[in-house]
Amino acid sequence: MSEAHTFHPTVLREYDIRGIVGSTLTAADARAVGRAFGTVVARGGGKTVCVGYDGRLSSPELEAALVDGLVACGLHVLRIGLGPTPMLYFATRDREAAAGIMITGSHNPPDYNGIKMMLGKGPVYGQQILDIGIIASKADYVSGEGSSEQVDVKDAYVERLLRDYDGTRDLTVAWDAGNGASGEILRRLTAKLPGKHILLFDEIDGNFPNHHPDPTVEKNLVDLKKAVAENGCDIGIGFDGDGDRIGAIDHRGRVVWGDQLVAIYAADVLKSHPGATIIADVKASQTLFDEIARLGGTPLMWKTGHSLLKAKMAELGSPLAGEMSGHIFFADKWYGFDDALYCAVRLIGLVSKLNQPLSDLRDRLPPVVNTPETRFQVSEERKFQVVQEVKGRLKNEGADVNDIDGVRVKTADGWWLLRASNTQDVLVARAESGTPEGLERLKGMVVAQLEASGLQAPSFEDGGSAH
Repeated sequence: MSEAHTFHPTVLREYDIRGIVGSTLTAADARAVGRAFGTVVARGGGKTVCVGYDGRLSSPELEAALVDGLVACGLHVLRIGLGPTPMLYFATRDREAAAGIMITGSHNPPDYNGIKMMLGKGPVYGQQILDIGIIASKADYVSGEGSSEQVDVKDAYVERLLRDYDGTRDLTVAWDAGNGASGEILRRLTAKLPGKHILLFDEIDGNFPNHHPDPTVEKNLVDLKKAVAENGCDIGIGFDGDGDRIGAIDHRGRVVWGDQLVAIYAADVLKSHPGATIIADVKASQTLFDEIARLGGTPLMWKTGHSLLKAKMAELGSPLAGEMSGHIFFADKWYGFDDALYCAVRLIGLVSKLNQPLSDLRDRLPPVVNTPETRFQVSEERKFQVVQEVKGRLKNEGADVNDIDGVRVKTADGWWLLRASNTQDVLVARAESGTPEGLERLKGMVVAQLEASGLQAPSFEDGGSAH
């Protein structure tokens, strides 16, 4: 008889399970997830689960415990080993498994780790994650005699990534794997891609000795920019710790942000899906939504969160979606999940066949000035209350508000956003304008609203970055 298990209250998140190894997340937690999630799979008639893990030092131990829990539910586990999260998503689809589980801390610091899950073809999030906690707390498990086997999907995954490469001229590309889980796949992929490839930090190392593996933070792209400049590269591409988020640099060393990449991809995807709905999150630039409309597509602004975007895409049959954070999802030719390696293949192909530099594609969008995503600490209890208070005041003032996820307020100067993070005890603010003066006015509006709710306003970092 298995004992009941209680998780630390901070680890069951909106999109995944995540915590500090040895403190809020242990092997016992991973085993309990295996038992509880395995119970959900088995009760739904599932028989097989794929399991993978990233390059963190704690990942093998957590993976072994998780597999024990799944096997105790009578399931057959396909252990795909070390690799990026999208390789696990691919294996689950390719092997037609009932579910997939990835041990990964994504782009968190080295002492963190976590668990991402998929059931059938869709993500596990929200109430489904809380339900895992409830099953574990009651030890309401199914039991059986399962089994596990090691399977190698690396060759099949690389071949599938290569299938959609459609470039016509060779490019020189710099790649920064950030010592994350994509390193080995990246070596295999670039060995088969045409062109010249310069690989940085492709040795998988859970200490992340060179820089933090988050390509959406510009200071983490210093080495990539240097490699692009020194080698005369056409493009630089960076990955996060588990390979589901992409960052890109043009040949002039400028960052091509997540929403700009979605606009570039949209121009290509809408050729074969005219009028299709393209989805982006509430943090994305207005220039992206305007560009989708200009290209004949139907822009849809949706909630931030990779699980939420994946679910919305499936619901609407959308061929493309993306987030500011670099999670970009292709259902055009691909499976609808976020895969930075696949996004890279599509980007290189696009630039190659258009015979235009990435900088030209980036500069098709009108220039704007914006703040970076500014986060500031607010207690878990208070963060959602503040957003409701701000929304109430804005509605009374007759402001133009989109409240799909927090408040996004449109004015003559541009727009500003305030939303509560689903994964941290922070509020997130962002603003964008066509002029520096307009941006200052928008920032002033955010500050005024926060002060009206008794909060000290954030110090927006230098927001002059043209974007």
